[in-house]
Amino acid sequence: MTSRVLDLLGAFDHDHRSLTLSDLARRAGLPLATAHRLVGELTKGGALTRLPTGEYVIGRRLWDLGLLSPVQSGLRQAASPFLHDLYGATLATVHLAVRDGGEVLYVDRLAGHVSVPVVSKIGSRLPLHATGVGKVLLAYAPEDVRAEAFARLTRITPYTITQPSRLAEQLRRVRTDGFATTGEEMSLGACSVAVPVRGEAEQVVAALGIVVPDLRREQARLISALQVAARGIGRTLASAQWK
Repeated sequence: MTSRVLDLLGAFDHDHRSLTLSDLARRAGLPLATAHRLVGELTKGGALTRLPTGEYVIGRRLWDLGLLSPVQSGLRQAASPFLHDLYGATLATVHLAVRDGGEVLYVDRLAGHVSVPVVSKIGSRLPLHATGVGKVLLAYAPEDVRAEAFARLTRITPYTITQPSRLAEQLRRVRTDGFATTGEEMSLGACSVAVPVRGEAEQVVAALGIVVPDLRREQARLISALQVAARGIGRTLASAQWK
């Protein structure tokens, strides 16, 4: 029963935020009658909400529970003041992200009217190889995660790195230099730079990044600002004993 409920909830993703009952059953691989019964129970309990159109969305109860996750309540809270400082100093889109399996999970994001438009949203997942924060996380990921990522280097823009040898060299430089960059690899007109956030025993627990139109004149300043913020987040995590 639990696995079926999880299959139903797992039918939702960034591209499928609202689903009909038939879509839920199909994406969860469940008989329509079973999906109907479970969706009714989830809706009654507040885990799902039925829209006037008849489609279902994630309910407020799941949102409230999600906020209790250590990723949300610990890392995000520790990083929040530093993200605001970065945004205030640059007016650029600022990202905080962690690795979730073979993807980047965006934990927090700050942006304004003058920031470069980006596809990321809080809670969205994007490819590791095409984002600055993703390259940082991929550089410090276990070997099996890197192997899986290298096996599916999809091209998103004409500038996305899809050659394994070239990406491997970039990841080596991330570990050496302490930062990663992208040039219009996820979105045209958007370049990024990112650094690791280290927790206990210098383990990389997250990545902090900034998206701008061009890195050629600002890269050194942005890296310095990011590294100061990342160290501050790390110290806050350590002092609060968040894991």
